[in-house]
Amino acid sequence: MRLIASVLMIAFAVAAPVAAAPWGEAGDSQLRSDLMILDDAGVIHVLTTQWPVPWAGIAAGLDDPALYTKPAYVREAARRVLARIKRDTAEGTRVENLSDATSRPALIRGFDAQGKANAQIQEVVDITSGGSDLHVAAGAISDDRKYGGGAALALDGSYLAQRVKGFEIYAGEVSHWWGPGWISALSYSTNARPFPQAGIASAGTQRFKTPWLSWIGPWRGEFVIGLLDDRRIDKNTLFDAFRFTFMPVRGLEIGFARSQILCGAGHPCNAIDVVDPINDNLHPSKTASEAVFDFKYHSKIAAHPVEIYTQIMNEDSSPITHSYSSYLIGTSAWFPVGRNTLRVTGEYTSSISTLNLFSFGTVGYGISYTDGKYPDGLRYRGRAFGFSLDSDSRLASIQANLTDAADRSYTLSLHHALVSRPATATANPITLSPVTIDYAEARVALPTPIGLLGLAGRVQSDQPRPSRGATAAAEISLRVQIR
Repeated sequence: MRLIASVLMIAFAVAAPVAAAPWGEAGDSQLRSDLMILDDAGVIHVLTTQWPVPWAGIAAGLDDPALYTKPAYVREAARRVLARIKRDTAEGTRVENLSDATSRPALIRGFDAQGKANAQIQEVVDITSGGSDLHVAAGAISDDRKYGGGAALALDGSYLAQRVKGFEIYAGEVSHWWGPGWISALSYSTNARPFPQAGIASAGTQRFKTPWLSWIGPWRGEFVIGLLDDRRIDKNTLFDAFRFTFMPVRGLEIGFARSQILCGAGHPCNAIDVVDPINDNLHPSKTASEAVFDFKYHSKIAAHPVEIYTQIMNEDSSPITHSYSSYLIGTSAWFPVGRNTLRVTGEYTSSISTLNLFSFGTVGYGISYTDGKYPDGLRYRGRAFGFSLDSDSRLASIQANLTDAADRSYTLSLHHALVSRPATATANPITLSPVTIDYAEARVALPTPIGLLGLAGRVQSDQPRPSRGATAAAEISLRVQIR
């Protein structure tokens, strides 16, 4: 399947003109932090809870002469973002090599997580010119057999995108992160590897011109449909998702999303199932779906940028009653350190579903990423589409990130995880029985003459069952720009 997809992308590229990279990819925490700083300072207007983030419209604010009156840490953020935009949107051909190796893939996977496997190497080619972009990332991945089945061809991150009147139409294997969390996203994140898909997304932040809808403010929308081509019991299962994000008030970002798996061997498959909102005892849904709404508000407290956010995922049609809701809440603050910033984030996530919205005393175990109609659940290659600890788990995290004057990035993350619950151990494929784990990770990103070097070290007090006892892991990654 991946070989066919690669051939098709190259064939389309030959048939059509090709253009600059349309977006900043999910997973770049430095870019995300810089965009938040610039938006809070009023330099740009961008929605940061829906990734990838399109470059269109961001560069314009970075040319404003008023930028030079801003604090030094804001100007440094602008410098980094402008350099990134110039690199990714320059016409021509770019070639990179990406490699990653670890002694044990990370259990807890946040927005900035590195490799998803034991080892991965990819050659990346970007061809740029006109209104489209060809991004081919081809290589090999050696995955834990529990999550993928040994060494295999990897096209993760490859895509062909064409801009059409304010929208990007794309096909490939694109990673997404939908939600305000830095450590977790409940319904759609980079926890699972990307799968073959096609989609349409806003090419930049839009505004409605009609007075009836102008109150919505800046907005973005995206729809994606894909094929889950992993080793599933129900072959040829499809995935689709839609998200709409808007900012009706300066600093308040609101997002709504719905994702589902449908069709597949042994299941009915027709268009009405995609949009049917009814799901009750008399009219049970033929799909396995999740609906999400999230809120993020950012402002300044004592001259420091601060954001607070929450995300709620519903497993049923009603957002209030019989909702089976999972929850995420967090806050981040930025503290200037010389010309740069220290970001501190605290976040809590629970995938133990409550029967009704905020009815924390009445819960439903084994629901969040598991569905009776689809034995593999809302997962790809064994990993949940959203929360890295899967169903019936809780995670409390604190993370600190510092970028220095040489653009070296240092990140320390501390986590307390409760993975699975006694009542439903089989609903969580990560562990055979419940386990509590204290987990710490230190990571550095170092610009070097040959490329960006990433180093990480992790220690944890226990392991998913059947393994037991404390363990540690190391990881190294390297991004080399060849030309």
